[in-house]
Amino acid sequence: MECVILAAGEGKRMRPLTAKRPKVMLPLVNRPMLEHLAIAARDAGITDFVFVVGYGEREIRRHFGDGSAWGIHVEYAPQRQQNGTADAVRAARELVTDTFLVLNGDMILKSEDIANLSRGATPCMGVSTTDHPQDYGVVLTENDLITSLEEKSQNPRSNLINAGAYLFNSDIFRMIERVRSSPRGELELTDALTEPIAEKKLHAYNLSYWMDVGHPWDMLDANTTLMGQIASENHGTIEDGVSLKGVVVVGEGSIIKTGTYIEGPCIIGKNCRIGPHAYIRGATSIGDDCHVGHCSELKNSIIMSGTKIPHFNYIGDSIIGSGCNFGAGTKIANLRHDHATVRICGKDTRRKKFGAVVGDGVQFGINCSVNVGTMIGSNALFGPNSYIEGCIGDKAIIR
Repeated sequence: MECVILAAGEGKRMRPLTAKRPKVMLPLVNRPMLEHLAIAARDAGITDFVFVVGYGEREIRRHFGDGSAWGIHVEYAPQRQQNGTADAVRAARELVTDTFLVLNGDMILKSEDIANLSRGATPCMGVSTTDHPQDYGVVLTENDLITSLEEKSQNPRSNLINAGAYLFNSDIFRMIERVRSSPRGELELTDALTEPIAEKKLHAYNLSYWMDVGHPWDMLDANTTLMGQIASENHGTIEDGVSLKGVVVVGEGSIIKTGTYIEGPCIIGKNCRIGPHAYIRGATSIGDDCHVGHCSELKNSIIMSGTKIPHFNYIGDSIIGSGCNFGAGTKIANLRHDHATVRICGKDTRRKKFGAVVGDGVQFGINCSVNVGTMIGSNALFGPNSYIEGCIGDKAIIR
C-alpha cells in the first residue's frame, strides 16, 4: 500500500514563515512537520510514499531524497499549479496501485490511527471533533457512514469534521474526473466524494487524535504535543553550573554555558551557543546554529535556525524565523492586560498567551518593544528603541 501525502501548497495562512519554505517544511521539535507525519505512517507499517509537491519542492526533495534515511521509499508527483486537492491526488495517479492512503501534509496523527485507517473499507474518510467546526468540512454520520459533508458552514450541524485523511482505491480517479472548479477556482477533493456519500458508501473512521497545523500559532500546540514524545539526549558540551530540569535535548556541537537554567521539555539543535546565564522554559525548540546569550529568557517558543538572541531579551509564546537578530534589550510581550485572547491581523488565535510571528531575516536594534499579537514580515529592519505592533510587511524599515 502506498501513502500519498499532499505537500504542494505554499500555506498562505502561514505567511510570512513560508516566504522561503513550503508549509510542510516548517519545523516542529526541529524536524519538518512532513517528517513527523511520514514517520507516523512508517510506524503504522507503510513503506512506500508519494509526496505530491509543488511550491518549494526543491527543499522537500533535498531533505527526503529517496527516503532511505528513514527506512522508506519516496517518489514525487509534481503538481505544477496548485489547482486544489482533487488535482493534487490526480497528480499521483501513475504512482499508486489499487488501494492507497491520502493524508494532508499539515497535520499530526498517531501511527495507530493511520494503521487502523489503512485496514478499513474503501472509500473511507478520517473524521475528528473540534470546537470550531465552522473552519472545516462538517460531516454527519449514520452507522459509521458519512451522510453529509458541508464545507465551512457558518452554522455547522455538528462538531464532527473532515480531518483530511482518506483510504481510496482507483475508483477515486474516475470521481475526480467529474469534478468542476469550486467558487474558489479549485478542484476540491470533497466534491469528488458526493457520489459515495449519496450512495452511503463513504465510511467514517473516528481518529483518536488529530491536530491541524493551519496557522502559525497552531505550531506551538503541535510543538508541545510532539515534545511529549522525546527523551533527554546530550551530544554537546554542558559546562559546570548548568541546571537541566525535565527532558532536554542538546545537539552535536552545541555548548551550554555556566549559569544557564533550562526547564524542559526543550530541544536545542546543532552548533548552538546557549548562555551564560540564559533561562529557557518549556516547551521551546531552538534550531541549529542559534545563539541565546546572557540574561535572555525564552518560553514556549519555536526559534528557527541561525537566529541570535544574545543579550537581555525576552521571547514568550512566539514563532521566530531563521536568520533573525535581536538587539540587546529587545522583548516580545505575550499577554494582554485584559487577558482576552490574542488576535493577529484580525484573526483570533484562541490563545490568551501569544507573542509574535517573526519572519526570516528580521533585524532588531537595541531596546525594541514588540507588542502582543504582532506579525512581522521577512527581512524587516527596526532601529533602536522601536515600538512594534500590528502587521508589518516584508522588508519594512522602521527607524
